Amino acid sequence: MLFSLPRIYRIGIISVISIVIFSFALFYYIQTLTENNIRSSLLAEQVDRQQAASKSLSQHIGSDLSSAMMVLDGLTTSAYMQGGDLYSEKTNHLIQEKYNLIDDIIDKIFVLDKNDVVTTSLSQFGRDEYLGADFSQRVWVKDAKRDLEPVFSKGFERQGIYTVYIVVPIINRDDNRYMGLVGASIPTEKFFARYGNVHDINSQFLVIFDKDGTILAVGADRALVGKNFFGTTVQNFVGHNEILNNLTRTLLKGNSTYGMYDYGRSERVNTGQPILVQNEPEYFLQIVTPTKVIFSKISDTLFTERLKGYSLLVAVFASLGSLIIFLLKWNNTMEKEVIKRTDALNKSNIQLGIVSKKLSTSNLSLQNANEQLRQHDKIQKEFINMAAHELRTPIQPILGLTDVLRDYVSDSHQSKLLDVIMRNAKRLQRLSCDILDVSKIESSLLRLSKSPIDLNEKIKTVINDIENGYNEGNNNNVKIIFEPKETIMIYADKDRIYQVLSNLLNNAIHFTKNGTVTINTSIANVSNNNGNNEKEVVVTIMDTGSGITPETMQKLFSKFVTTSSHGTGLGLFISKGIIEAHGGRIWAENNSNGVGSSFSFSLPFT
Repeated sequence: MLFSLPRIYRIGIISVISIVIFSFALFYYIQTLTENNIRSSLLAEQVDRQQAASKSLSQHIGSDLSSAMMVLDGLTTSAYMQGGDLYSEKTNHLIQEKYNLIDDIIDKIFVLDKNDVVTTSLSQFGRDEYLGADFSQRVWVKDAKRDLEPVFSKGFERQGIYTVYIVVPIINRDDNRYMGLVGASIPTEKFFARYGNVHDINSQFLVIFDKDGTILAVGADRALVGKNFFGTTVQNFVGHNEILNNLTRTLLKGNSTYGMYDYGRSERVNTGQPILVQNEPEYFLQIVTPTKVIFSKISDTLFTERLKGYSLLVAVFASLGSLIIFLLKWNNTMEKEVIKRTDALNKSNIQLGIVSKKLSTSNLSLQNANEQLRQHDKIQKEFINMAAHELRTPIQPILGLTDVLRDYVSDSHQSKLLDVIMRNAKRLQRLSCDILDVSKIESSLLRLSKSPIDLNEKIKTVINDIENGYNEGNNNNVKIIFEPKETIMIYADKDRIYQVLSNLLNNAIHFTKNGTVTINTSIANVSNNNGNNEKEVVVTIMDTGSGITPETMQKLFSKFVTTSSHGTGLGLFISKGIIEAHGGRIWAENNSNGVGSSFSFSLPFT
């Protein structure tokens, strides 16, 4: 039928069909290119978020393991164990107390005598079957006994449950004699499941390795737990994927990693981070996310937009089809109809151009939306920083003018109102300063102005300010005890050290209704990463207050953690940032006598 039509009709019909095919092909190309750009952008954002999550998660795990190590180390240096008492009820009671602090991290805690026989063993169910067992053939016992250093064991299977052990030798402080060790067991899958998915391959999951590359927990397939990553079983599972192998080799060397690969079970984003325990990489973390999980967030949106676009094109070309049929029925008015249809075709092409422009604008809007999402976090932090700065501007006039008004007001009621204004303005001033400090710490913009200072004199200044009412920590029912023995000079930022001391001392006084707050300073020797001895200054503030609950202890130095109705929960977070910026460390523990708590921090001694 087509070939029986006049030549001009045939040319017109073929041209329209060609335009339809070309338009659909062009639309498909543009849409595919845009979707690929969006997907690439999402992948880049996912990698950034996942790298940050890997670092945060590894630090969290390392912090929990370090807490467990510190508790075990504290047991080895206790008076009972240093005196060789590994059997008495007092020792068992002390072990039970320490176990209660970390029972959410470890499974069992046990003590070995110098002959490597278990003298005490506790678990969630009380006394454990370890009691009386001979552990002398365990590799991690031999290593701890030989090196007289804490040891993290490699993966170990016990009754189908993969377990790692942390052991700390008991060393006599006087003659450096080995007296036994304190250890704890951690079921790997149960422990690492606290931090993420280790059971479902179809969503984002975790992979944990020890130093030898043995898998301790994995969401891909539980049958891989206990297998070496570079062994036959795991390599067959991952299809000997070279990208994944290289990522894992790099990670096991202690470096952070990221990459994408596909070993036959869909494409995946992989980020890795070493887990540092007391600044040493003991375990290694990978976060694995199937890209289909990432793209599922936008698949419905992209499908809807594509359907709308195709619907518009179909509507346009349906009109063109109707136009062609109409031309075929009006052979006797060919010239007029050709003119009309040509005009209609031109209008349709203009409409198609408008539709294409709208589609391009829509795609550009999607890209702009993604860019705005990336800028959101940055703008939020800048806003908080700006708001804190702007808060400080009106506060100082309020404080100054209120102070001036005091000199002109004799009425006691009005004087009390001015005191309320002054107190709340100072509180707002402290809050704005805290927000600025948090912003600087989180953005790594905290700058120190160091100079030689007498630490003991700085502590006396803080105490004097509190006792004279210049600081809100004053409490007449609490006695502050500080008896320095010698001058201690350090190289530090005097204002920031004042801020830390003031925060810690105010907290101690606030949570001590009646009693004492004792401050001690000392110089200690510590080993650095190279095995050389260095000196550090340790400041300890001990109170007789209510102590710290286990729930609060786990997140004590995080933002907004407080049990007080008056605080913001930023003081300890800021103090930690200041001390770490000086190259020191800060920690807290409940007092061994069960009354009150102690906060300590260390600074390099130069």
